Amino acid sequence: MEGMARAIKKVVVLGANGAMGSGSGAVFASAGIPTVFLARTRDKADAGRQRAEKMVKSTAISAFITVGSYDDLEREVAGADLVFEAVAEELGVKQEVFARVDAARKPGSVVATVSSGLSIAAMCAGRSDDFQKHFCGMHFFNPPTVIVGCELIGHAGTSPAVLADVRELMAGPLGREVIETSDTPAFCGNRVGFKVLNEVAQLAQEHGPAFMDALIGPHTGRAMTPLATVDFVGWDVHKAIVDNLYANTKDEAHAAFALPAYMQALIDKGHLGNKTRDKGGFFLTTGKGKEAQRFVLDPKSGTYRPAAEVKVELPAFVGAMNAAIRSGRYRQGMDAMAEATGTAADLMRKVVLGYVSYGLARVGEVVERARDVDRIMGFGFNWAPPSVLVDALGARRTVALLERAGLPVPRVVVEAAERNLMLFDEPEVDRGRFFFASAA
Repeated sequence: MEGMARAIKKVVVLGANGAMGSGSGAVFASAGIPTVFLARTRDKADAGRQRAEKMVKSTAISAFITVGSYDDLEREVAGADLVFEAVAEELGVKQEVFARVDAARKPGSVVATVSSGLSIAAMCAGRSDDFQKHFCGMHFFNPPTVIVGCELIGHAGTSPAVLADVRELMAGPLGREVIETSDTPAFCGNRVGFKVLNEVAQLAQEHGPAFMDALIGPHTGRAMTPLATVDFVGWDVHKAIVDNLYANTKDEAHAAFALPAYMQALIDKGHLGNKTRDKGGFFLTTGKGKEAQRFVLDPKSGTYRPAAEVKVELPAFVGAMNAAIRSGRYRQGMDAMAEATGTAADLMRKVVLGYVSYGLARVGEVVERARDVDRIMGFGFNWAPPSVLVDALGARRTVALLERAGLPVPRVVVEAAERNLMLFDEPEVDRGRFFFASAA
C-alpha cells in the first residue's frame, strides 16, 4: 500500500456506541487497523464493540478494537492518525468535540466526520489551520458493513493531497465505492434520496402509506420501499435531513423537503419508526413470532389500523412491470410505467421521473459527472441509478416524459438524446442488480 493507506496505524472513533460509529468502527477494524472506540462511558463503548461484532458476525474484529470513555479522548487522540467523529448530528455538539480534538491531535493527523449533511466548513470553523487542512467528510451509509457507497467531502480549506490520501484509504483497505461531492447541504446521496422519501411521505397523507409504499415499490428500482426506509432510518434522522435541506436549499425541489405536519405531530409524541418499536412510524408491529400483528398509520387521524384491513389495489400496469422484471425484461418494465394512464401512473411517474430529473440536475452543482450521482444512488442507497432508468426508458422518451410532467430536463439527458447515447457508465456493473420485483 502507498500513501495514507499504509500510514494509518491507529483510528479513534468518537461516538462509537451509535449505529454509524460502531458500524464505521467495524469497517476500520475489519481492515486490520487498530481502532479505539470512545463513548460517554466505557460501558457504552464496549456495547458499540459488541454491536460491531454482530454487524460483521464475527468476534475476530475485537482483536483490533480497544474501548474507552471521553475521559480518555485527549490521550487517545494524541497518538491517532485518523480521528473519526460520529457523535450526535448537531453542529454545536460536533464543534465542542472538535475543539477538544484540535487541542490534542498531532499535526498531520486526519479528522473526519460521518455527518450525513451538515456543512463541512461550518464544522471546522475556528479550528487551527492544520486541523482545517486535514478535515473532511467521510459519509458512510447505514449499515456501513453492508453498504459500500461512501461520499468524500472536502471544504475550501481541505488539502487536495489529504483528500487524495483519504480516497486511497477508502477505496483500498476499506473497500468503499467513493464519490467525491461538494460541500453542499446533505451532499449528493441524501439530497437526492431524501427528496424522494419525503415526497412519498407527503403523498401518503392523501393516498395512504400502504398504497404509496406498494406503488413506489421494488419494481421502481429500489431494494426497500420508501416509507419502510424512513422507518428504518428513523423519523428523527429523516426530519434532521429534510429540515436542513428545506432551510438551506432553494432549488426546484424546495417544496418537496417540507416535513409533513402529521409527521412532526407524531415525532412530538415519540414516534420515530423502527427505533420506537412500541410506537412505530408509518408501520407498527406488535408481538413476536406467530403473535406478531402489523399495523399501518392513518396520517389523517394519527392512529393505526390493522394492515389486514387496509386494502391496497394496484392497477394492472404494476403487475406488468413486475412480470417484466422477473424475466429480466427491464426495458419492458419501464415501458409499462411510461405508457400507463390513470392517477396511479401519474403518481408513479411524478416520483420516479422526479428522481431522474432532480438527481441528474445536480451534476455541475454537487458532483462533477452523472456517473457520480449514479454511483452514490446505486451503491449508497441501493436504488436504480438515474442513468439506468434513462437508458431503460430511452433518452429521447425520457426527455418527452419529463417535459410532459413539467419537470426540468437535465442537460446530460438532452445530450444523450441528441447523440443517441447510453448514460450509465459502469461497464462492469450488471444493470439488472438494480431492478427488483415486488413480492407477489
